[in-house]
Amino acid sequence: MELDSGPGTNGTPEPEAPAGRRGRIVMLVCNGVVGDSRVQKTARSAAEAGWEVTLLGRSPDGRSASWRVGRAEVRLLPVPTPLAHPPRTTRRPLLTRPLAYRPGAAPYRVQRVKAWRDELRTRRAALKQGGPVPRTAAARLALPRAAARLAQRWVGFRKRQLEVAAKRRGSGLLDRAAVAFWQRALRERCWRMLWPSLYDFELAYGRVVDELRPDIIHANDFRMVGVGARAKIRAAAEGRPVKLVWDAHEFLPGVRPWTNDVRWLPAHIAHEREYVPYADAAVTVSRTAAELLRRAHGLAEDPAVVLNAPEAHTTRRSAPDEIPSLRARCGIGTETPLVVYSGAAAPQRGLATMVEALPGLPGVHTALIVGKPASGYVRELVARAARLGVAERLHVLPYVPYWQVVPFLAEADAGAIPLHHWTNHEIALITKFFEYAHARLPLVVSDVETMAATTLETGQGEVFRAEDTADYVRAVRAVLEAPERYRAAYERPGLLERWTWETQARTLDGIYTQLLQAAAQERPEHHNQPEGDGNADLCGGAREDRAATGRPVRDQGTPRDGRGHRRARGRLRQRQSGAVPR
Repeated sequence: MELDSGPGTNGTPEPEAPAGRRGRIVMLVCNGVVGDSRVQKTARSAAEAGWEVTLLGRSPDGRSASWRVGRAEVRLLPVPTPLAHPPRTTRRPLLTRPLAYRPGAAPYRVQRVKAWRDELRTRRAALKQGGPVPRTAAARLALPRAAARLAQRWVGFRKRQLEVAAKRRGSGLLDRAAVAFWQRALRERCWRMLWPSLYDFELAYGRVVDELRPDIIHANDFRMVGVGARAKIRAAAEGRPVKLVWDAHEFLPGVRPWTNDVRWLPAHIAHEREYVPYADAAVTVSRTAAELLRRAHGLAEDPAVVLNAPEAHTTRRSAPDEIPSLRARCGIGTETPLVVYSGAAAPQRGLATMVEALPGLPGVHTALIVGKPASGYVRELVARAARLGVAERLHVLPYVPYWQVVPFLAEADAGAIPLHHWTNHEIALITKFFEYAHARLPLVVSDVETMAATTLETGQGEVFRAEDTADYVRAVRAVLEAPERYRAAYERPGLLERWTWETQARTLDGIYTQLLQAAAQERPEHHNQPEGDGNADLCGGAREDRAATGRPVRDQGTPRDGRGHRRARGRLRQRQSGAVPR
Protein backbone atom coordinates (compact mmCIF):
# COMPACT_ATOMS: atom_id res chain seq x y z
CA MET A 1 0.00 0.00 0.00
CA GLU A 2 1.00 3.57 -0.57
CA LEU A 3 3.04 5.55 1.91
CA ASP A 4 3.19 9.11 0.57
CA SER A 5 5.48 11.84 1.78
CA GLY A 6 3.75 14.31 -0.47
CA PRO A 7 1.85 14.70 -3.72
CA GLY A 8 2.87 12.58 -6.64
CA THR A 9 5.11 10.07 -4.87
CA ASN A 10 3.36 7.16 -6.54
CA GLY A 11 4.33 8.35 -9.99
CA THR A 12 0.85 9.62 -10.88
CA PRO A 13 -0.02 13.27 -11.44
CA GLU A 14 -1.88 15.02 -8.63
CA PRO A 15 -4.92 16.96 -9.85
CA GLU A 16 -5.34 20.57 -8.83
CA ALA A 17 -7.44 20.90 -5.68
CA PRO A 18 -10.43 23.21 -5.81
CA ALA A 19 -9.69 26.64 -4.37
CA GLY A 20 -10.70 27.24 -0.76
CA ARG A 21 -11.43 24.96 2.18
CA ARG A 22 -14.73 23.11 1.86
CA GLY A 23 -14.73 21.65 5.35
CA ARG A 24 -12.75 19.42 7.68
CA ILE A 25 -13.27 15.64 7.60
CA VAL A 26 -11.80 13.29 10.19
CA MET A 27 -11.79 9.66 9.04
CA LEU A 28 -11.50 6.85 11.59
CA VAL A 29 -10.31 3.28 11.04
CA CYS A 30 -9.24 0.64 13.57
CA ASN A 31 -6.32 -0.72 11.52
CA GLY A 32 -2.91 0.59 10.48
CA VAL A 33 -4.22 2.10 7.20
CA VAL A 34 -1.45 0.41 5.18
CA GLY A 35 -3.18 -2.53 3.50
CA ASP A 36 -6.65 -0.94 3.56
CA SER A 37 -7.08 0.44 0.06
CA ARG A 38 -10.66 1.58 0.67
CA VAL A 39 -9.78 4.05 3.43
CA GLN A 40 -6.70 5.28 1.57
CA LYS A 41 -8.72 5.97 -1.58
CA THR A 42 -11.48 7.62 0.44
CA ALA A 43 -9.00 9.98 2.11
CA ARG A 44 -7.09 10.75 -1.08
CA SER A 45 -10.15 11.48 -3.21
CA ALA A 46 -11.79 13.67 -0.56
CA ALA A 47 -8.61 15.71 -0.17
CA GLU A 48 -8.33 16.09 -3.94
CA ALA A 49 -11.91 17.40 -3.99
CA GLY A 50 -10.91 20.22 -1.64
CA TRP A 51 -11.77 18.80 1.79
CA GLU A 52 -9.28 19.07 4.64
CA VAL A 53 -8.79 15.40 5.55
CA THR A 54 -7.14 13.72 8.53
CA LEU A 55 -7.23 9.93 8.64
CA LEU A 56 -6.72 8.42 12.09
CA GLY A 57 -5.62 4.80 12.31
CA ARG A 58 -4.22 2.38 14.89
CA SER A 59 -0.46 2.07 15.23
CA PRO A 60 0.64 -1.57 14.83
CA ASP A 61 3.75 -1.10 16.99
CA GLY A 62 2.47 1.26 19.68
CA ARG A 63 4.36 4.27 18.30
CA SER A 64 2.83 7.38 16.77
CA ALA A 65 3.45 7.90 13.06
CA SER A 66 2.24 10.17 10.28
CA TRP A 67 2.51 10.52 6.53
CA ARG A 68 0.37 11.70 3.64
CA VAL A 69 -1.82 9.91 1.14
CA GLY A 70 -1.98 12.50 -1.60
CA ARG A 71 -3.11 15.68 0.17
CA ALA A 72 -4.69 13.80 3.09
CA GLU A 73 -2.84 13.49 6.40
CA VAL A 74 -2.57 10.04 7.97
CA ARG A 75 -1.92 9.75 11.71
CA LEU A 76 -1.44 6.45 13.51
CA LEU A 77 -2.26 6.48 17.22
CA PRO A 78 -1.05 4.07 19.92
CA VAL A 79 -3.99 2.11 21.31
CA PRO A 80 -3.18 0.54 24.70
CA THR A 81 -5.60 -2.32 25.38
CA PRO A 82 -5.66 -3.08 29.12
CA LEU A 83 -9.43 -3.53 28.90
CA ALA A 84 -8.83 -6.46 26.54
CA HIS A 85 -7.57 -8.47 29.53
CA PRO A 86 -10.38 -8.49 32.11
CA PRO A 87 -9.86 -10.31 35.43
CA ARG A 88 -11.80 -13.36 34.24
CA THR A 89 -8.93 -14.21 31.85
CA THR A 90 -6.48 -14.55 34.76
CA ARG A 91 -8.63 -16.68 37.07
CA ARG A 92 -8.14 -20.40 37.61
CA PRO A 93 -10.98 -22.47 36.07
CA LEU A 94 -12.07 -23.95 39.40
CA LEU A 95 -15.44 -25.24 38.22
CA THR A 96 -14.41 -26.85 34.94
CA ARG A 97 -10.73 -27.74 35.60
CA PRO A 98 -10.13 -27.53 39.37
CA LEU A 99 -6.64 -29.09 39.09
CA ALA A 100 -5.42 -26.62 36.47
CA TYR A 101 -2.81 -24.04 37.40
CA ARG A 102 -3.66 -20.36 37.64
CA PRO A 103 -2.80 -18.56 34.37
CA GLY A 104 0.83 -17.48 34.66
CA ALA A 105 1.81 -20.08 37.26
CA ALA A 106 2.32 -23.03 34.91
CA PRO A 107 5.58 -21.84 33.25
CA TYR A 108 7.18 -21.32 36.69
CA ARG A 109 6.16 -24.79 37.93
CA VAL A 110 7.32 -26.53 34.76
CA GLN A 111 10.69 -24.80 34.83
CA ARG A 112 11.10 -25.45 38.55
CA VAL A 113 10.66 -29.22 38.10
CA LYS A 114 13.08 -29.22 35.17
CA ALA A 115 15.65 -27.50 37.36
CA TRP A 116 15.12 -30.07 40.14
CA ARG A 117 15.63 -33.03 37.80
CA ASP A 118 18.68 -31.39 36.27
CA GLU A 119 20.14 -30.88 39.75
CA LEU A 120 19.67 -34.57 40.54
CA ARG A 121 21.33 -35.60 37.27
CA THR A 122 24.28 -33.37 38.07
CA ARG A 123 24.62 -34.83 41.58
CA ARG A 124 24.57 -38.37 40.15
CA ALA A 125 27.21 -37.41 37.57
CA ALA A 126 29.39 -35.98 40.34
CA LEU A 127 29.22 -39.26 42.25
CA LYS A 128 30.38 -41.16 39.15
CA GLN A 129 33.56 -39.12 38.86
CA GLY A 130 35.19 -41.14 41.62
CA GLY A 131 34.35 -44.49 40.05
CA PRO A 132 31.31 -46.73 40.48
CA VAL A 133 28.50 -45.14 42.47
CA PRO A 134 28.30 -46.65 46.00
CA ARG A 135 25.04 -48.40 46.70
CA THR A 136 24.29 -46.20 49.68
CA ALA A 137 24.78 -43.03 47.63
CA ALA A 138 22.62 -44.39 44.83
CA ALA A 139 19.94 -45.29 47.35
CA ARG A 140 19.99 -41.77 48.79
CA LEU A 141 19.31 -40.36 45.27
CA ALA A 142 16.68 -42.93 44.30
CA LEU A 143 13.83 -41.43 46.31
CA PRO A 144 14.42 -37.80 45.17
CA ARG A 145 14.72 -38.95 41.55
CA ALA A 146 11.43 -40.84 41.76
CA ALA A 147 9.77 -37.87 43.44
CA ALA A 148 11.08 -35.56 40.71
CA ARG A 149 9.71 -37.83 37.97
CA LEU A 150 6.34 -37.97 39.69
CA ALA A 151 6.35 -34.18 40.16
CA GLN A 152 7.09 -33.69 36.49
CA ARG A 153 4.11 -35.83 35.50
CA TRP A 154 1.88 -34.00 37.98
CA VAL A 155 3.02 -30.58 36.77
CA GLY A 156 2.55 -31.64 33.15
CA PHE A 157 -0.98 -32.84 33.89
CA ARG A 158 -1.95 -29.57 35.58
CA LYS A 159 -0.39 -27.58 32.75
CA ARG A 160 -2.41 -29.55 30.18
CA GLN A 161 -5.56 -28.92 32.21
CA LEU A 162 -4.86 -25.19 32.00
CA GLU A 163 -4.25 -25.39 28.25
CA VAL A 164 -7.57 -27.19 27.71
CA ALA A 165 -9.34 -24.60 29.82
CA ALA A 166 -7.64 -21.78 27.90
CA LYS A 167 -8.83 -23.21 24.58
CA ARG A 168 -12.38 -23.42 25.88
CA ARG A 169 -12.31 -20.10 27.72
CA GLY A 170 -15.07 -17.86 26.47
CA SER A 171 -17.23 -20.66 25.08
CA GLY A 172 -18.46 -22.52 28.15
CA LEU A 173 -21.85 -22.64 29.81
CA LEU A 174 -21.00 -19.84 32.25
CA ASP A 175 -19.85 -17.62 29.39
CA ARG A 176 -23.10 -18.17 27.53
CA ALA A 177 -25.07 -17.48 30.69
CA ALA A 178 -23.16 -14.22 31.14
CA VAL A 179 -23.98 -13.16 27.58
CA ALA A 180 -27.69 -13.91 28.08
CA PHE A 181 -27.80 -12.06 31.41
CA TRP A 182 -26.10 -8.87 30.24
CA GLN A 183 -28.07 -8.78 26.98
CA ARG A 184 -31.30 -8.92 28.94
CA ALA A 185 -30.16 -6.49 31.64
CA LEU A 186 -28.49 -3.81 29.51
CA ARG A 187 -29.63 -4.44 25.91
CA GLU A 188 -27.51 -2.34 23.53
CA ARG A 189 -25.32 -1.19 26.42
CA CYS A 190 -24.30 -4.77 27.25
CA TRP A 191 -21.03 -4.45 25.31
CA ARG A 192 -19.59 -2.51 28.24
CA MET A 193 -19.70 -5.68 30.33
CA LEU A 194 -19.18 -8.26 27.60
CA TRP A 195 -16.34 -6.59 25.64
CA PRO A 196 -15.12 -3.46 27.46
CA SER A 197 -11.98 -3.24 25.30
CA LEU A 198 -14.10 -1.44 22.71
CA TYR A 199 -13.62 1.55 24.98
CA ASP A 200 -9.85 1.34 24.52
CA PHE A 201 -10.40 2.89 21.08
CA GLU A 202 -12.38 5.75 22.60
CA LEU A 203 -9.58 6.51 25.04
CA ALA A 204 -7.01 6.50 22.23
CA TYR A 205 -8.95 8.40 19.56
CA GLY A 206 -11.50 10.55 21.38
CA ARG A 207 -9.37 13.50 22.50
CA VAL A 208 -7.59 13.65 19.14
CA VAL A 209 -10.90 13.88 17.29
CA ASP A 210 -12.08 16.62 19.64
CA GLU A 211 -8.89 18.63 19.08
CA LEU A 212 -9.30 18.41 15.29
CA ARG A 213 -12.81 19.93 15.53
CA PRO A 214 -14.15 18.26 12.38
CA ASP A 215 -17.23 19.26 10.43
CA ILE A 216 -17.75 15.64 9.35
CA ILE A 217 -16.60 12.36 10.91
CA HIS A 218 -16.31 9.38 8.56
CA ALA A 219 -16.29 6.24 10.76
CA ASN A 220 -15.16 3.08 9.01
CA ASP A 221 -16.84 -0.10 10.18
CA PHE A 222 -18.32 -1.27 13.46
CA ARG A 223 -15.60 -0.37 15.97
CA MET A 224 -15.25 3.24 14.90
CA VAL A 225 -18.95 4.13 14.77
CA GLY A 226 -18.97 4.41 18.56
CA VAL A 227 -15.90 6.66 18.61
CA GLY A 228 -17.50 8.90 15.99
CA ALA A 229 -20.88 9.02 17.75
CA ARG A 230 -19.39 9.99 21.10
CA ALA A 231 -17.31 12.73 19.45
CA LYS A 232 -20.51 14.02 17.84
CA ILE A 233 -22.23 14.11 21.25
CA ARG A 234 -19.39 16.10 22.82
CA ALA A 235 -19.32 18.54 19.91
CA ALA A 236 -23.10 19.07 20.17
CA ALA A 237 -22.71 19.88 23.86
CA GLU A 238 -20.40 22.73 22.80
CA GLY A 239 -22.95 24.00 20.30
CA ARG A 240 -20.85 22.76 17.38
CA PRO A 241 -22.82 20.55 14.93
CA VAL A 242 -20.81 17.63 13.58
CA LYS A 243 -22.14 15.16 11.02
CA LEU A 244 -21.36 11.45 11.19
CA VAL A 245 -20.97 9.15 8.18
CA TRP A 246 -21.01 5.42 8.98
CA ASP A 247 -19.14 3.34 6.39
CA ALA A 248 -20.19 -0.30 6.92
CA HIS A 249 -17.57 -2.48 5.27
CA GLU A 250 -19.31 -5.65 6.43
CA PHE A 251 -22.64 -6.89 7.72
CA LEU A 252 -21.63 -7.51 11.31
CA PRO A 253 -24.03 -10.39 12.17
CA GLY A 254 -22.46 -12.28 9.26
CA VAL A 255 -18.86 -11.77 10.39
CA ARG A 256 -16.85 -14.75 11.57
CA PRO A 257 -15.82 -13.84 15.18
CA TRP A 258 -12.22 -12.73 15.43
CA THR A 259 -11.70 -14.73 18.62
CA ASN A 260 -13.09 -17.90 20.19
CA ASP A 261 -15.26 -16.12 22.72
CA VAL A 262 -19.06 -16.17 22.71
CA ARG A 263 -19.02 -12.60 24.02
CA TRP A 264 -17.33 -11.10 20.94
CA LEU A 265 -20.12 -11.06 18.37
CA PRO A 266 -23.04 -10.13 20.68
CA ALA A 267 -20.96 -7.33 22.20
CA HIS A 268 -19.95 -5.84 18.85
CA ILE A 269 -23.49 -6.12 17.48
CA ALA A 270 -24.84 -4.33 20.58
CA HIS A 271 -22.17 -1.63 20.26
CA GLU A 272 -23.09 -1.05 16.61
CA ARG A 273 -26.83 -0.93 17.40
CA GLU A 274 -26.30 1.61 20.17
CA TYR A 275 -24.40 4.09 18.00
CA VAL A 276 -25.75 3.67 14.45
CA PRO A 277 -28.76 5.91 15.30
CA TYR A 278 -26.32 8.82 15.68
CA ALA A 279 -25.15 8.54 12.07
CA ASP A 280 -26.40 11.16 9.63
CA ALA A 281 -25.60 9.06 6.55
CA ALA A 282 -24.64 5.46 5.91
CA VAL A 283 -22.69 3.88 3.06
CA THR A 284 -21.75 0.28 2.39
CA VAL A 285 -20.10 -1.97 -0.19
CA SER A 286 -22.96 -3.60 -2.12
CA ARG A 287 -26.71 -3.42 -2.70
CA THR A 288 -27.27 -6.71 -0.89
CA ALA A 289 -25.38 -5.43 2.16
CA ALA A 290 -27.39 -2.20 2.02
CA GLU A 291 -30.68 -4.12 2.17
CA LEU A 292 -29.50 -6.22 5.13
CA LEU A 293 -28.30 -3.15 7.03
CA ARG A 294 -31.57 -1.32 6.45
CA ARG A 295 -33.57 -4.23 7.87
CA ALA A 296 -31.18 -4.89 10.77
CA HIS A 297 -31.09 -1.28 11.97
CA GLY A 298 -34.51 -0.04 10.89
CA LEU A 299 -33.02 2.57 8.58
CA ALA A 300 -35.31 4.90 6.69
CA GLU A 301 -33.80 3.68 3.41
CA ASP A 302 -30.88 1.66 2.08
CA PRO A 303 -27.38 3.01 2.71
CA ALA A 304 -25.64 4.44 -0.35
CA VAL A 305 -23.45 1.92 -2.17
CA VAL A 306 -19.76 2.78 -2.56
CA LEU A 307 -17.98 -0.09 -4.30
CA ASN A 308 -14.42 -1.16 -3.46
CA ALA A 309 -13.34 -0.28 -7.00
CA PRO A 310 -9.79 0.71 -8.04
CA GLU A 311 -8.82 4.21 -9.08
CA ALA A 312 -8.82 4.74 -12.85
CA HIS A 313 -5.21 5.93 -12.95
CA THR A 314 -4.06 2.72 -11.22
CA THR A 315 -5.50 0.61 -14.06
CA ARG A 316 -3.35 2.17 -16.80
CA ARG A 317 -0.48 0.19 -18.28
CA SER A 318 1.84 3.21 -18.69
CA ALA A 319 5.32 3.46 -17.13
CA PRO A 320 5.83 -0.34 -16.96
CA ASP A 321 9.30 0.12 -15.48
CA GLU A 322 7.63 1.33 -12.28
CA ILE A 323 5.44 -1.77 -11.92
CA PRO A 324 6.98 -5.00 -10.59
CA SER A 325 6.58 -8.09 -12.75
CA LEU A 326 4.38 -10.81 -11.29
CA ARG A 327 5.86 -13.49 -13.52
CA ALA A 328 9.42 -12.43 -12.76
CA ARG A 329 8.75 -12.69 -9.05
CA CYS A 330 7.33 -16.17 -9.63
CA GLY A 331 10.30 -17.09 -11.80
CA ILE A 332 8.20 -18.16 -14.79
CA GLY A 333 7.87 -17.08 -18.41
CA THR A 334 4.92 -15.75 -20.37
CA GLU A 335 4.05 -19.18 -21.74
CA THR A 336 3.36 -20.70 -18.30
CA PRO A 337 -0.34 -20.73 -17.24
CA LEU A 338 -0.73 -18.69 -14.04
CA VAL A 339 -3.74 -18.37 -11.71
CA VAL A 340 -3.53 -15.60 -9.11
CA TYR A 341 -5.19 -14.88 -5.77
CA SER A 342 -4.74 -11.46 -4.15
CA GLY A 343 -6.03 -10.70 -0.67
CA ALA A 344 -6.19 -11.85 2.93
CA ALA A 345 -5.08 -15.39 3.75
CA ALA A 346 -7.51 -17.27 5.99
CA PRO A 347 -9.16 -20.71 5.92
CA GLN A 348 -12.57 -19.30 4.96
CA ARG A 349 -10.98 -17.63 1.90
CA GLY A 350 -10.64 -21.04 0.25
CA LEU A 351 -6.91 -20.98 -0.54
CA ALA A 352 -6.62 -24.64 0.41
CA THR A 353 -8.83 -25.46 -2.59
CA MET A 354 -6.34 -23.76 -4.90
CA VAL A 355 -3.44 -25.74 -3.45
CA GLU A 356 -5.33 -29.06 -3.47
CA ALA A 357 -6.20 -28.48 -7.15
CA LEU A 358 -2.61 -28.17 -8.39
CA PRO A 359 -2.07 -31.95 -8.93
CA GLY A 360 -5.13 -31.89 -11.21
CA LEU A 361 -3.78 -28.92 -13.20
CA PRO A 362 -0.45 -30.12 -14.66
CA GLY A 363 1.79 -27.25 -15.69
CA VAL A 364 -0.43 -24.59 -14.11
CA HIS A 365 1.15 -22.32 -11.49
CA THR A 366 -0.65 -20.54 -8.64
CA ALA A 367 0.42 -17.24 -7.07
CA LEU A 368 -0.90 -16.17 -3.67
CA ILE A 369 -0.40 -12.44 -3.02
CA VAL A 370 -1.08 -12.04 0.68
CA GLY A 371 -0.48 -9.54 3.45
CA LYS A 372 1.54 -11.90 5.70
CA PRO A 373 3.44 -14.47 3.61
CA ALA A 374 5.07 -15.94 6.74
CA SER A 375 1.84 -16.47 8.70
CA GLY A 376 1.09 -19.87 10.18
CA TYR A 377 -1.81 -20.52 7.79
CA VAL A 378 0.30 -19.71 4.72
CA ARG A 379 3.08 -21.97 5.98
CA GLU A 380 0.51 -24.76 6.28
CA LEU A 381 -0.48 -24.24 2.64
CA VAL A 382 3.14 -24.36 1.52
CA ALA A 383 3.72 -27.55 3.52
CA ARG A 384 0.61 -29.09 1.97
CA ALA A 385 1.87 -28.23 -1.51
CA ALA A 386 5.18 -29.93 -0.68
CA ARG A 387 3.39 -33.10 0.45
CA LEU A 388 1.43 -33.10 -2.82
CA GLY A 389 4.64 -32.71 -4.81
CA VAL A 390 3.63 -29.34 -6.32
CA ALA A 391 5.65 -26.92 -4.19
CA GLU A 392 7.54 -25.58 -7.22
CA ARG A 393 4.22 -24.45 -8.76
CA LEU A 394 2.99 -22.52 -5.70
CA HIS A 395 4.32 -18.98 -5.25
CA VAL A 396 3.66 -16.85 -2.18
CA LEU A 397 4.26 -13.13 -2.63
CA PRO A 398 3.70 -10.02 -0.48
CA TYR A 399 1.33 -7.17 -1.25
CA VAL A 400 2.36 -4.40 -3.60
CA PRO A 401 1.19 -0.75 -3.18
CA TYR A 402 -2.50 -0.49 -4.06
CA TRP A 403 -1.82 1.76 -7.06
CA GLN A 404 0.33 -1.05 -8.56
CA VAL A 405 -2.13 -3.89 -7.98
CA VAL A 406 -4.06 -3.87 -11.26
CA PRO A 407 -1.08 -3.78 -13.68
CA PHE A 408 0.75 -6.25 -11.43
CA LEU A 409 -2.13 -8.74 -11.64
CA ALA A 410 -2.56 -8.25 -15.39
CA GLU A 411 0.32 -10.66 -16.14
CA ALA A 412 -1.74 -13.61 -14.82
CA ASP A 413 -4.05 -15.74 -16.96
CA ALA A 414 -6.93 -15.95 -14.46
CA GLY A 415 -7.97 -14.53 -11.10
CA ALA A 416 -9.44 -16.80 -8.40
CA ILE A 417 -11.95 -15.96 -5.64
CA PRO A 418 -12.54 -19.33 -3.90
CA LEU A 419 -14.50 -18.05 -0.88
CA HIS A 420 -16.44 -20.34 1.43
CA HIS A 421 -20.10 -19.75 2.22
CA TRP A 422 -20.24 -17.07 4.92
CA THR A 423 -22.88 -14.36 5.09
CA ASN A 424 -20.48 -11.53 4.26
CA HIS A 425 -19.01 -13.53 1.40
CA GLU A 426 -22.49 -13.97 -0.04
CA ILE A 427 -23.39 -10.27 -0.09
CA ALA A 428 -20.21 -8.51 -1.21
CA LEU A 429 -18.43 -7.55 -4.39
CA ILE A 430 -14.99 -7.53 -2.81
CA THR A 431 -11.97 -5.47 -3.81
CA LYS A 432 -10.19 -8.20 -5.72
CA PHE A 433 -13.27 -8.74 -7.90
CA PHE A 434 -12.86 -5.24 -9.34
CA GLU A 435 -9.06 -5.42 -9.43
CA TYR A 436 -9.23 -8.63 -11.47
CA ALA A 437 -11.79 -7.02 -13.76
CA HIS A 438 -9.64 -3.97 -14.47
CA ALA A 439 -6.69 -6.32 -15.06
CA ARG A 440 -9.04 -7.99 -17.59
CA LEU A 441 -8.56 -11.41 -16.05
CA PRO A 442 -11.03 -14.25 -16.57
CA LEU A 443 -12.49 -15.07 -13.16
CA VAL A 444 -12.84 -18.34 -11.29
CA VAL A 445 -15.37 -17.63 -8.53
CA SER A 446 -17.01 -19.87 -5.96
CA ASP A 447 -20.79 -19.92 -5.88
CA VAL A 448 -21.15 -17.19 -3.26
CA GLU A 449 -24.33 -15.36 -4.18
CA THR A 450 -23.51 -11.81 -5.28
CA MET A 451 -20.18 -12.40 -7.01
CA ALA A 452 -21.34 -15.58 -8.71
CA ALA A 453 -24.46 -13.85 -10.04
CA THR A 454 -22.45 -10.87 -11.33
CA THR A 455 -19.86 -13.13 -12.96
CA LEU A 456 -22.50 -15.15 -14.79
CA GLU A 457 -24.40 -12.01 -15.80
CA THR A 458 -21.35 -10.32 -17.35
CA GLY A 459 -19.78 -13.53 -18.70
CA GLN A 460 -16.38 -12.61 -17.27
CA GLY A 461 -15.63 -16.01 -15.76
CA GLU A 462 -16.69 -19.40 -14.46
CA VAL A 463 -18.44 -20.32 -11.20
CA PHE A 464 -17.61 -23.45 -9.19
CA ARG A 465 -19.00 -25.04 -6.04
CA ALA A 466 -17.25 -23.67 -2.94
CA GLU A 467 -14.79 -26.13 -1.33
CA ASP A 468 -15.16 -28.52 -4.30
CA THR A 469 -11.65 -29.08 -5.62
CA ALA A 470 -12.73 -31.06 -8.67
CA ASP A 471 -15.19 -28.37 -9.72
CA TYR A 472 -12.53 -25.70 -9.22
CA VAL A 473 -10.22 -27.68 -11.53
CA ARG A 474 -13.00 -27.76 -14.15
CA ALA A 475 -13.54 -24.00 -13.93
CA VAL A 476 -9.81 -23.21 -14.21
CA ARG A 477 -9.44 -25.44 -17.26
CA ALA A 478 -12.41 -23.73 -18.89
CA VAL A 479 -11.01 -20.20 -18.56
CA LEU A 480 -7.48 -21.23 -19.54
CA GLU A 481 -8.71 -22.98 -22.69
CA ALA A 482 -10.65 -19.95 -24.02
CA PRO A 483 -9.46 -16.82 -22.15
CA GLU A 484 -10.50 -14.34 -24.86
CA ARG A 485 -14.10 -15.46 -24.55
CA TYR A 486 -14.14 -14.19 -20.95
CA ARG A 487 -11.96 -11.13 -21.53
CA ALA A 488 -14.45 -9.94 -24.15
CA ALA A 489 -16.93 -9.19 -21.34
CA TYR A 490 -14.79 -6.22 -20.31
CA GLU A 491 -15.38 -4.54 -23.66
CA ARG A 492 -19.02 -3.97 -22.79
CA PRO A 493 -19.54 -0.18 -22.99
CA GLY A 494 -19.47 1.53 -19.59
CA LEU A 495 -18.85 -1.62 -17.51
CA LEU A 496 -15.36 -0.85 -16.26
CA GLU A 497 -16.09 2.87 -16.13
CA ARG A 498 -18.79 2.20 -13.53
CA TRP A 499 -16.35 0.06 -11.59
CA THR A 500 -13.86 2.86 -10.82
CA TRP A 501 -13.19 4.69 -7.59
CA GLU A 502 -13.72 8.06 -9.28
CA THR A 503 -17.39 7.14 -9.77
CA GLN A 504 -17.68 6.05 -6.13
CA ALA A 505 -15.89 9.18 -4.89
CA ARG A 506 -18.51 11.39 -6.53
CA THR A 507 -21.16 9.65 -4.42
CA LEU A 508 -19.19 10.31 -1.24
CA ASP A 509 -18.50 13.91 -2.20
CA GLY A 510 -22.22 14.52 -2.68
CA ILE A 511 -22.93 13.06 0.77
CA TYR A 512 -20.28 15.24 2.42
CA THR A 513 -21.53 18.36 0.65
CA GLN A 514 -25.15 17.93 1.69
CA LEU A 515 -24.23 17.01 5.25
CA LEU A 516 -22.15 20.17 5.55
CA GLN A 517 -25.08 22.23 4.27
CA ALA A 518 -27.37 20.56 6.82
CA ALA A 519 -24.87 21.29 9.60
CA ALA A 520 -24.81 24.96 8.61
CA GLN A 521 -28.60 25.10 9.04
CA GLU A 522 -28.28 23.69 12.57
CA ARG A 523 -25.88 26.33 13.88
CA PRO A 524 -27.34 28.72 16.48
CA GLU A 525 -27.68 31.64 14.07
CA HIS A 526 -30.10 29.56 11.97
CA HIS A 527 -32.38 28.55 14.85
CA ASN A 528 -34.60 31.65 14.92
CA GLN A 529 -37.42 30.04 13.00
CA PRO A 530 -39.61 27.09 14.12
CA GLU A 531 -38.42 23.65 13.17
CA GLY A 532 -41.74 22.28 11.92
CA ASP A 533 -43.78 19.34 13.09
CA GLY A 534 -42.50 15.99 14.20
CA ASN A 535 -43.20 14.21 10.95
CA ALA A 536 -40.96 16.70 9.12
CA ASP A 537 -38.19 15.90 11.60
CA LEU A 538 -38.21 12.12 11.78
CA CYS A 539 -34.44 11.99 11.84
CA GLY A 540 -34.03 13.97 15.04
CA GLY A 541 -33.29 17.43 13.66
CA ALA A 542 -32.90 16.87 9.92
CA ARG A 543 -34.89 19.02 7.53
CA GLU A 544 -36.63 17.68 4.47
CA ASP A 545 -33.36 17.80 2.53
CA ARG A 546 -31.96 15.02 4.79
CA ALA A 547 -33.30 12.45 2.32
CA ALA A 548 -30.70 13.58 -0.19
CA THR A 549 -27.70 13.20 2.10
CA GLY A 550 -26.64 9.72 1.19
CA ARG A 551 -29.29 7.59 2.91
CA PRO A 552 -30.29 8.88 6.35
CA VAL A 553 -30.27 6.52 9.28
CA ARG A 554 -33.06 6.19 11.77
CA ASP A 555 -33.70 8.86 14.39
CA GLN A 556 -30.30 10.45 14.31
CA GLY A 557 -29.66 14.08 14.99
CA THR A 558 -28.01 16.29 17.57
CA PRO A 559 -28.30 14.39 20.84
CA ARG A 560 -26.76 17.15 23.00
CA ASP A 561 -26.14 15.46 26.33
CA GLY A 562 -27.97 12.27 25.30
CA ARG A 563 -31.54 13.41 26.05
CA GLY A 564 -32.25 14.05 22.36
CA HIS A 565 -31.07 10.57 21.51
CA ARG A 566 -33.35 9.02 24.10
CA ARG A 567 -36.27 11.00 22.68
CA ALA A 568 -35.30 9.77 19.20
CA ARG A 569 -35.26 6.18 20.40
CA GLY A 570 -38.73 6.77 21.87
CA ARG A 571 -39.92 7.95 18.48
CA LEU A 572 -38.39 4.82 16.97
CA ARG A 573 -40.41 2.61 19.29
CA GLN A 574 -43.55 4.53 18.34
CA ARG A 575 -42.74 4.20 14.69
CA GLN A 576 -42.16 0.47 14.95
CA SER A 577 -45.55 0.11 16.65
CA GLY A 578 -47.22 2.09 13.87
CA ALA A 579 -47.76 5.33 15.85
CA VAL A 580 -45.45 7.42 13.64
CA PRO A 581 -45.42 7.00 9.85
CA ARG A 582 -42.12 6.11 8.19
